Amino acid sequence: MSVYQGEIDWQALARQGVSFAFIKATEGSGSQDPNFRQNWQQARQSGLRAGAYHFFSFESGGDTQAENFIRAVEPFDGMLPPVVDVELYGSKKLHPPAREEVTEQLTLLLKRLEEHYGMRPVLYATGSAYGRYLAGGYEGYDIWIRNVYFTPRLKDGRDWTFWQYTDRGQLDGYAGEEPYIDLNVFNGTEEFAAYPESQTR
Repeated sequence: MSVYQGEIDWQALARQGVSFAFIKATEGSGSQDPNFRQNWQQARQSGLRAGAYHFFSFESGGDTQAENFIRAVEPFDGMLPPVVDVELYGSKKLHPPAREEVTEQLTLLLKRLEEHYGMRPVLYATGSAYGRYLAGGYEGYDIWIRNVYFTPRLKDGRDWTFWQYTDRGQLDGYAGEEPYIDLNVFNGTEEFAAYPESQTR
């Protein structure tokens, strides 16, 4: 969920069988979603398990990106792990950065977030970004993969934890310029045993 969904009725979403939500908090080293604080508070009050995500930028350092996220996202008991969204965008689709450069900054970001929140972040990726930057590495990190056509099979054979299976979901409870929302499934227990509420700071 992000500013593009406009005003969100989190109670309405919870009544439609939604059990968790990740909310966009930050992008790069300086951008924060203007609706994040409101969504963060209201999602917590709705009873949903909630987490925040950061859109990784190839143009800035991992340390400053981590500080941007930390400034925006106040931890609470029961929050889901931070998510780092890695995908090619804009001109990077035609001219992707080298894996070595991305690994250096992404690793800085992940380590800083884990130190601060006491939880290992989840890595979100499109199939192309996964194959280029994550496959064969980042052992121990849960993977959230986007595949809106087929049940995903990761290039290196590892299991996925979250799967974004559509970007054209429609539910009651929001009225922004974007009529669709991303819908995802969790490859785990209904009680989120993999992310116990007591592990947060």
